[in-house]
Amino acid sequence: MDTKDLDRIIKETLESIERSKIQIYDIVENTLAEQARVDQELAEVKNEVSDIIKKVDKLSRDEKKARLRLVEVSKDFRQYTERDIKEAYDTAYQFQAELIRLKEREKLLRYRRDHLEVSLRRLKNTAQRAERLVSQMGVVFNFLSGGLRDLNTKINELQQAQDMAISIIRAQEEERKRIAREIHDGPAQSMANIVMRTEYCIKLLNMSPEQVHGELVSLQNLVRLSLMDVRKIIFDLRPMVLDDLGLAPAIKRYLSNYKEQYGLQVEFLCFGQQRRLDSSIEVALFRIVQELVSNVHKHARAQNAVVKIELLRNKINVHVKDDGVGFDLEKVMSDKDREGYGLIGMRERVQLLNGEINIVTAPGQGTSINLSVPVED
Repeated sequence: MDTKDLDRIIKETLESIERSKIQIYDIVENTLAEQARVDQELAEVKNEVSDIIKKVDKLSRDEKKARLRLVEVSKDFRQYTERDIKEAYDTAYQFQAELIRLKEREKLLRYRRDHLEVSLRRLKNTAQRAERLVSQMGVVFNFLSGGLRDLNTKINELQQAQDMAISIIRAQEEERKRIAREIHDGPAQSMANIVMRTEYCIKLLNMSPEQVHGELVSLQNLVRLSLMDVRKIIFDLRPMVLDDLGLAPAIKRYLSNYKEQYGLQVEFLCFGQQRRLDSSIEVALFRIVQELVSNVHKHARAQNAVVKIELLRNKINVHVKDDGVGFDLEKVMSDKDREGYGLIGMRERVQLLNGEINIVTAPGQGTSINLSVPVED
């Protein structure tokens, strides 16, 4: 890549950012316009709800008087004629029918009001997020427009960064595909089943009420399983314990769940004083351990494995060892179809953290992977 190519890339990048910024501006403006429209519609609906409540209250009083009048004329046939009774009955019926209509109208308006309030909150949230994104892109644009001009002297570094970015994007896309498959095969299928079972329960209410209880119990179990699937996906995306307690407890919880799910016996050891690290380091190390343990399960055919973490003053050491079949490291790393068991991606992650990784393995001799990442004291 020569200087002209680099200048062209810089120019196109800045132009792309500027176009994206304009598009986000349009999103903000459209969202604010829609927010104003929904806000106005919500105010109108609220006024309608208030008016109809007053009408329902008044009509309820009139309907009550009409019923009392009907009771009165129905008791005394000597004082009131059949025509009086019919008129009283018609009046009471009309009030009652109108009251039912107004109450149904009130119910629909309340539903519409609640729906508009939810939509308004979502629109406000979208507008706020888009405005923040515009601000962030402005910062990025200013940084790039000033900083990238000096990269002509670092063409090799730029090429490496570009290759790494492509690998990261590829890994992100693979992760998105995996999550999409899990959602499609798990919660999405369960949700569709729940909808059908719910419709069946509704039909049973009229056809065979005694069977509804059993169907509801079955439906409850199905919902419970769906909830477990959703929680698992959420944990895979971002374990809450990682945010709440830190790296070591999150890994311990993950290994415990992994043992229950796959039966792989993984011993976990943690040395040193536990402390919170920078969130990016915690996430990166957690993902690396996930990948390593997954490799042990998928490829190593191991009976036992050990995950050891050393929390030192200025660095973190991670050691993962298994008693599996091992592999030819050079052959695996050069096999593009198998993508090196994810080891290339792991090396790139460690390099992003300015760390080092060492892999020791051979066919029939298990695998030992050691990595070290510097941290601030």
